[in-house]
Amino acid sequence: MIFTENKAIYQQIAARIHEEILSGVYQVDDRIPSVREYAGIVEVNANTVMRTYDLLQSQGIIYNKRGIGFFVSPHAVGIIRKMRRENFREVEADYFFGLLESLEISPDELYKMYQNYLHQKTQKL
Repeated sequence: MIFTENKAIYQQIAARIHEEILSGVYQVDDRIPSVREYAGIVEVNANTVMRTYDLLQSQGIIYNKRGIGFFVSPHAVGIIRKMRRENFREVEADYFFGLLESLEISPDELYKMYQNYLHQKTQKL
């Protein structure tokens, strides 16, 4: 995994796991790789992955079955989407709308672009 410098590594790994859950790599109640296994996958120290799993557990996205491993929470998808919506509203929306304004993209044009995106996405499925 390639990491950026603008966010802690354990948070970047958590975002990756969020994405893996949203994309269906891990389903509700699926066991996720052990701390050591995931550390090998993303090529980091196991302590970093443990910190990630602690974060995900505190967010309600995964839960631990003692002696068995970590599993995806039944509410993980809803929690992740809620967190991402809040982040979009609080952090990314100003940049996004500023970009639209600077590129002179009208709401109608944006709507058409979004509809086209959705259409193309459904054609790939």
